[in-house]
Amino acid sequence: MASSQIETFGTLPSGETVSRVRISGGGLTAHVLTYGAVIQDLRLEGHTPSLVLGFDRLQDYLAHSPYFGATPGRCANRIDGGRFTLDGTAYQLALNEKGIGHLHGGSDGTGVRNWQITDHAPDRVTLSITDPDGRAGYPGNARITAAYTLLPGGVLSVVYETVTDRPTLANVCQHSYFNLDGADDINGHILQLAAEHYLPVDDRLIPTGEIRAVAGTAFDFRSPAPMGRSEDGKAVVFDHNFCLSPDRVEKRSVGRITSPVSHVALEIATTEPGVQFYAGGYVNVPVEGHDGRRYGANAGFCMETQVWPDAINHASFPSAVLRPGDVLRQETDYIFTRG
Repeated sequence: MASSQIETFGTLPSGETVSRVRISGGGLTAHVLTYGAVIQDLRLEGHTPSLVLGFDRLQDYLAHSPYFGATPGRCANRIDGGRFTLDGTAYQLALNEKGIGHLHGGSDGTGVRNWQITDHAPDRVTLSITDPDGRAGYPGNARITAAYTLLPGGVLSVVYETVTDRPTLANVCQHSYFNLDGADDINGHILQLAAEHYLPVDDRLIPTGEIRAVAGTAFDFRSPAPMGRSEDGKAVVFDHNFCLSPDRVEKRSVGRITSPVSHVALEIATTEPGVQFYAGGYVNVPVEGHDGRRYGANAGFCMETQVWPDAINHASFPSAVLRPGDVLRQETDYIFTRG
């Protein structure tokens, strides 16, 4: 039987209580935190290990989490120098990545703040947060909701909606790190991704502006291939946007990942024009995660469905601008099956 439960997970330094909600349905059980709208744990019936990387203690999220399961925003991913111009006005955002770049909405973005539970049932939970005007330099008050629903057939449905009272940037994503077999790394996972192009980056991981064809490169996952790949004798460190479409579209299947060990598969369907494939190459967590595991490099992979990074500074990229009266609705299904 499906069940719903809310419990206290911990207390933030501000004194706010962080709650954890248990939802189940469709062969899945998830635990969701109000902190960062984090998917803290996700389990598939008949498969013992957690499908996501996470911690059992709030203090480990505060001290060590590289956005495990979080909902970063108000504008996820990177913005070059934290600078952009909108409707003729120049803005400077907080530089929270090595003092030179803006990442995931800043150091106090939605991925590390406490959300409110606005609706819950045995198989679903909805959380919301207001990102205030001026925080980290963003214009306007942005209201964001995150709806997580477990549907028949092993579907984790993620729906984000954002509205604003001033023209602003908006782009949120689900930042879970997946591991489909519980092994130390995901290099042997097989990825297929419906992307003809990807965005090369500079040494700051900022897109150069080029939209490069994947053909003939290690970034070609149009046919199934292992996530662990080499080029010119060196392991490729994947943390790049793969271009799915020039604009947001009706939800469609864009990728499939399988573990040859567990035979668990993950299909991804989304409305979004891009997916940031991060293979977890920089992960190095000094404390235990789920099931007593230690998370090192490539312990999990992210499929962050979203607008392309630094879109505001590239006219040829999909738009990340949100205006009053419009609703930014971003939908992604993570569909798990066992072979």
